Amino acid sequence: MQLIDLSRTVAVVTGGSSGIGLATAELLLVHGAAVAICGRNVERLRSAEAGLRERVAQARLFAAPCNVLDAAEVQAFAADCERELGPANVLVNNAGQGRVSTFADTTDAAWTEELQLKFFSVIHPTRAFLPQLRRREEAAIVCVNSLLAAQPEPHMVATSAARSGVKNLVRSMATEFAPMGVRVNGILIGLIESGQWRRRFEARDDKSLDWAAWTGALAAKKEIPLGRLGLPEEAARAILFLATPLSSYTTGSHLDISGGLSRHA
Repeated sequence: MQLIDLSRTVAVVTGGSSGIGLATAELLLVHGAAVAICGRNVERLRSAEAGLRERVAQARLFAAPCNVLDAAEVQAFAADCERELGPANVLVNNAGQGRVSTFADTTDAAWTEELQLKFFSVIHPTRAFLPQLRRREEAAIVCVNSLLAAQPEPHMVATSAARSGVKNLVRSMATEFAPMGVRVNGILIGLIESGQWRRRFEARDDKSLDWAAWTGALAAKKEIPLGRLGLPEEAARAILFLATPLSSYTTGSHLDISGGLSRHA
């Protein structure tokens, strides 16, 4: 059932071929938005596109491969999106994943790679789509970030540091872009079901545990008050709120999507 009318919305979702990005794209389409998605893996992107078209009748959808770390590719993707769907008024920066490493075993090259991924996966798309966003009413940027930005973990030192920087970047962009009529917000996710967790499940030592039991034990170990991992759809609903006029007086903020894992008020 359509709860809000996004028929005049053109939304772009990076990393839109799986997980939170795919769930966000589908939710936006269900509510009537035109949606562009991108990803580096062409096969996965085409599969995601086919699935979205099958599940959402008459979807206004554009999908194209794009490496968000390549500024020229992102600029070309932005131009293609505008040509296919019209100028965007929503940008969801969603690309990137975590790196497990401590300070002792994180090399200079790993630091550089992690910082580049986390920052430029936001910087390049924002720079490319900002001219379009400025021309539209009700423009918004949403950055998918991690609870690590506020609650760092020593076994993910590089990712924690980079995520914290992105949280600061969101606040800075929100202040700078507000006079342009562009809101900027983010979400801080905890443990969300993903392909990465599925792979860890397949490699589990105790094969007697099914997915529910294994993730339940993981949630207990991590002391998640809600006792389970989050779903991509739950993160997508928070993104939908921040990306639309439902949050029209909100900018520079972050929503906690961690099942109570956050220890911060």
